[in-house]
Amino acid sequence: MAEFRLPKNSRIIKGKHFPAANSVSNVRKFAVYRYDPSSDENPRVDTYDVDMDNCGPMVLDALIKIKNEIDPTLTFRRSCREGICGSCAMNIDGGNTLACTRANDEVKGDVKIYPLPHMSVVKDLVTDLTNFYAQYASIKPWLQSRTPPPPDQERLQSKEDQELINEPAACILCACCSTSCPSYWWNSDRYLGPAALLASYRWLVDSRDDATGERLDELEDPFRLYRCHTIMNCTQTCPKGLNPAQAIAETKKMLVERKY
Repeated sequence: MAEFRLPKNSRIIKGKHFPAANSVSNVRKFAVYRYDPSSDENPRVDTYDVDMDNCGPMVLDALIKIKNEIDPTLTFRRSCREGICGSCAMNIDGGNTLACTRANDEVKGDVKIYPLPHMSVVKDLVTDLTNFYAQYASIKPWLQSRTPPPPDQERLQSKEDQELINEPAACILCACCSTSCPSYWWNSDRYLGPAALLASYRWLVDSRDDATGERLDELEDPFRLYRCHTIMNCTQTCPKGLNPAQAIAETKKMLVERKY
């Protein structure tokens, strides 16, 4: 069950209902979290009746239809619509996912849409990811090599070495994994979270990188890495099918093995 960071001394209240026209027969209800910190005392949940005969198959299609045709004040992030950019990450039917890859038919009953859990809300379904991106930047997500590059070719690696970075490099930084993690909810000021640690692992296993020791030194801390308690929410919710929990476990193993 997802938890949401509510504004202090507030509660979620029932909002407006936007009914469909009487001529519409195939109606689906979308219950959407609404909150504007600059004007609202309490968050609310507005309910929209959507004509599914004239709507695309994905939850994002319904949100775009709501904004374009029913309520232009609704705010959410979106961009690629192909599961590549991670912009439309939100909590749908109780789980973190991408609105552009979650089909309406996969949800039973009313479609309940909330922002990513336990994050400060900028407006409606848009959360403040400033700290999330700062943690990603802190792991120095770029190649650190002490040797000059070859003069006439790229830095080459074997197929086996390249396969080690395939999965962690596929992370789109949607924040679904980190915001599904209870350890991150309560310790996001010090615990890096699954997304940043998956990105870190991507460079730890890159055969072209020469900063493995320094990277591990930065992670050897009671909170930055070891606050992970193997709850596995991160792996379960990843919309790309990645395994941040395994990457974290392998990083812990690397720290232990270098001592012996």
